Amino acid sequence: MSNLEIGIWSFPALLLLIFLRVPIGLAMFSAGFTGMWLVMGNTRLPMAQLKDLAYSTFSNYSLSIVPMFLLMGYFATLGGMSQALFKAAESWLGHRRGGVAMAAIGACAGFGAICGSSLATAATMSRVALPELKRYGYDGGFSTATLAAGGTLGILIPPSVVLVIYAILTEQNIAKLFLAAFVPGVLAAIGYMIAVSIYVRVNPKSAGVREPQPMSDRIRAMIDVWPVLLVFVAVVGGIYGGIFTPTEGAAVGALGTGIIALVNRGLTWRTLLESFTDTARSSAMIFFIVLGAAFYNAFLARTRLPQELSSWVVDLGLSPVAVLAVILIVYLILGCFMDSLSMILLTIPIFFPVISALDFGLSPENTAIWFGILVLIVVEVGLITPPVGMNLFVINAMDPETPMVKTYSAVLYYVISDLLRVVLLVAFPAITLFLLPG
Repeated sequence: MSNLEIGIWSFPALLLLIFLRVPIGLAMFSAGFTGMWLVMGNTRLPMAQLKDLAYSTFSNYSLSIVPMFLLMGYFATLGGMSQALFKAAESWLGHRRGGVAMAAIGACAGFGAICGSSLATAATMSRVALPELKRYGYDGGFSTATLAAGGTLGILIPPSVVLVIYAILTEQNIAKLFLAAFVPGVLAAIGYMIAVSIYVRVNPKSAGVREPQPMSDRIRAMIDVWPVLLVFVAVVGGIYGGIFTPTEGAAVGALGTGIIALVNRGLTWRTLLESFTDTARSSAMIFFIVLGAAFYNAFLARTRLPQELSSWVVDLGLSPVAVLAVILIVYLILGCFMDSLSMILLTIPIFFPVISALDFGLSPENTAIWFGILVLIVVEVGLITPPVGMNLFVINAMDPETPMVKTYSAVLYYVISDLLRVVLLVAFPAITLFLLPG
């Protein structure tokens, strides 16, 4: 068997390990180590890579941004920012038809601006918004679908942990990727609110109504979200203003949310220790996945599979847009049974050379940034796509009384919104790129 054939067969072997519930990091590590062993005929090189790849991967300065953003998300939860965001959005939108669901979407977008995790955003906002949705008579399936879709805004609205990993893999500028993600993230929130409006008109009994709040209460609720705005402006504004690097910005954000949590009495010695422990655990999980991906990618490079695949696709004579469409469909399928970070680490080393070899009429840097935002969107769409979207199961577990089939029915409205947004961004790359300098 040739090296190329070994590389091709490694992919179904890796998917088999994932289906057998082997942790994704261990699965990629095992596939990469075993594949390198088969290619080289001995274990000397893969054993040497245990030392070299581990050091070169974990010594990457940009990776230090990951635990800082995770810690910022934990502190933001302790500081009551999720509750403040939801109350502010609800005070302005709650009296409209489907307004409480729209408020949940808006709060998810706001929380995503200070938390780079999709799952953390969904879980945190579900604890805050789900009781209110039930209180005002919202259908269970509609509520869980709304929160599952809203959770995807956690990594669409910068900062985003997944975008950091993508930037490292493709050697792109993290700040430019954050800037490019901003408009698509806002469009996602607006699209979800439009989907809510359409859903409640098609299903008028799915949402209750509530009385408008006095203007004084609305203004008071808006004042309560100043800590979120302060942290967001400090982090994002500081990065784009050149005051500090993205890594320094993440540290400033973690410090700021920690101080706010302390002032709001959400941060105690016990919760501080829990935040550090949870951050360390999540960071270790992410770092091990990154290490496993590094082993697998080194093996693929040895087999020349990415280069051969790139040449094969170019020789097919398909249009660049057709190739991009096939890749995005693959991401939608993979999203049904893999988390976003794992998909990025597994597929970018294979697909990115293919995209880089095609001419979309953009500069190489703009092509990489545009493709990164498209990938970020479709991997999250996959997480809310029936029948096995992972986000759906996570959110539905928080409301076991709601049958999963009801969540499936309601979430299709959000999936359609996402797919329309993907088509729009593919057709008009300028929507993603127009904020970039130069």
